[in-house]
Amino acid sequence: MRNLIFTLFLFNYLSFSQEVEFKGYFDYTYNEDNGKITLAIDKLDQEFLYVNSLSRGVGNNDLGLDRGQLGNSRIVYFTKKGDKIFLIQPNLKYISTSDNTLENQAVDQAFARSVLYGFKILKSESNKHYIDLTPFILQDAHGVSLRLKNRNSGSYSLDLSKSAIDLERTKAFPKNIEFDVMLTFIGNPIGSLLNNVTPTPSNLTVNQHHSFIQLPDNNYKKRRFDPRSGSNPFIIYDYSTPINQPTEQRYIVRHRLEKKYKKNEISEAVEPIVYYLDNGTPEPVKTALLEGGKWWNQAFESIGYKDAFQIKILPADADPMDIRYNLIQWIHRSTRGWSYGASVIDPRTGEIIKGQVSLGSLRVRQDYMILLGLTKNPNDESNNKKIIETSLDRIRQLSAHEIGHTLGFAHNYLSS
Repeated sequence: MRNLIFTLFLFNYLSFSQEVEFKGYFDYTYNEDNGKITLAIDKLDQEFLYVNSLSRGVGNNDLGLDRGQLGNSRIVYFTKKGDKIFLIQPNLKYISTSDNTLENQAVDQAFARSVLYGFKILKSESNKHYIDLTPFILQDAHGVSLRLKNRNSGSYSLDLSKSAIDLERTKAFPKNIEFDVMLTFIGNPIGSLLNNVTPTPSNLTVNQHHSFIQLPDNNYKKRRFDPRSGSNPFIIYDYSTPINQPTEQRYIVRHRLEKKYKKNEISEAVEPIVYYLDNGTPEPVKTALLEGGKWWNQAFESIGYKDAFQIKILPADADPMDIRYNLIQWIHRSTRGWSYGASVIDPRTGEIIKGQVSLGSLRVRQDYMILLGLTKNPNDESNNKKIIETSLDRIRQLSAHEIGHTLGFAHNYLSS
């Protein structure tokens, strides 16, 4: 009888105590009982890219907390000291590229690093160290509370009792792992910005996203910045440069692109640049965005590439937060707002890893109303088709413009 009771107890315990396993760049498990993520670290002192972003936004342009908004991207690594694992961000702004190891070490030790988090080791086995990652990813990594404070919209703090891991966008792949968390901020709203877009303004709930990404290989070659190129530079300070050269070194930000047939004047790319359009974009805007974005292929053709720049609809089973997809995202807000192009880059080289365009959905409606107001008779419905077409032409231009920013190009002020 006693054995039967124990067996039933064990059966019930195992039935209700379950862990979901994720196999990827790092392996981890999710415990359905306590809602915790346990990360298995098998790559100590190996650098990778850590990116945070906002997967569910607030919906107010003046607050600037949009769905899909990229946050910080930085190179980090896990290291073990005693019974703890530390997540460390090295200082890559001040470097030395000398052949002398001690010279490089002198520069490395001269500037501060940043320890982003310290983890207690839960257990170690088979060259793996297990940590509870949950407190780290349940932080306000995107700085929502600070943004609300700086916008004079109230003082908010994170309420962990109303926050949790969101498994819908928590995934693992061979070269990246993705964590999504629902975070609730409580506070007293000031002004109308939050009141207009939040059901209960004292309880603001968004989703933040964390990506751990394997760094690209070392075959990418940096390209020197020239102000005539129109590109955005990224800047590092190299203390191993000769005395007659500046320590400030500038390189351009760009995607990796190589010809498949190097001797041919025109060749396909080894790996084309592919951008994916948000599959939540309605027609006829969807077609206009695709057409405008494809204009960039003309630029790549002019330098000898065939079909090197492509635009496709994001597959239904793909997650827009996945770092592997360059994305054109259709963003809804309560009022007309900015559209912008941003990129995740490798801080060592300037290589673009992910381009992300955010297009405000009310832009086309505002253009329509402006054009309608410029007509002689706004009530004449015969003008409607022409106004819609002109509004869509502006969206085609906007698509090409913002994609250009994600490709590494700045505004062309010099031609004005």
